[in-house]
Amino acid sequence: MKLSQRSSPHCDDRPAGTKVSLVVIHNISLPPDEYGGPWIDDLFMGRLDPKAHPYFEAIAAARVSSHYLIRRDGSVVQYVPSDKRAWHAGVSSWKGRERCNDFSIGIELEGSDGIAFMDAQYDALNELLRSLSFRYGELDIAGHSDVAPGRKTDPGPAFQWERVKAPRRA
Repeated sequence: MKLSQRSSPHCDDRPAGTKVSLVVIHNISLPPDEYGGPWIDDLFMGRLDPKAHPYFEAIAAARVSSHYLIRRDGSVVQYVPSDKRAWHAGVSSWKGRERCNDFSIGIELEGSDGIAFMDAQYDALNELLRSLSFRYGELDIAGHSDVAPGRKTDPGPAFQWERVKAPRRA
């Protein structure tokens, strides 16, 4: 797995004593349905230019991040250390627990709800999940749509859950 690192300012400490128990799978493309540009980096780093594209005007001030991004070619970018809280799930709950950011790892796949993800992305995702499972033990895996139903739709119908091999999907 090809991994590079950036340091997003959009993170903070997890609540004391909080154990990571969940992975939340997302998708992202900026602008929507366009791939490969610098815009996801810019969003997670807090430097997205609202004038670079009309869509960016509404999101440029958002303070969001994810622990990891898996690009279309399978390369992985880490924005937030796994022991920190990334700001990826927003208003959310899982198994009766609110504030999923407190106890989850966020993984974004470069893509969109209705467009197939790449083989290299599934390979990188499974390798990353194995690594996280080794570090944290058994983890639940959920989509953003599972932790924020009615508010979020990702990773979307094009995401093939059956290709997720490790550790398990809740």
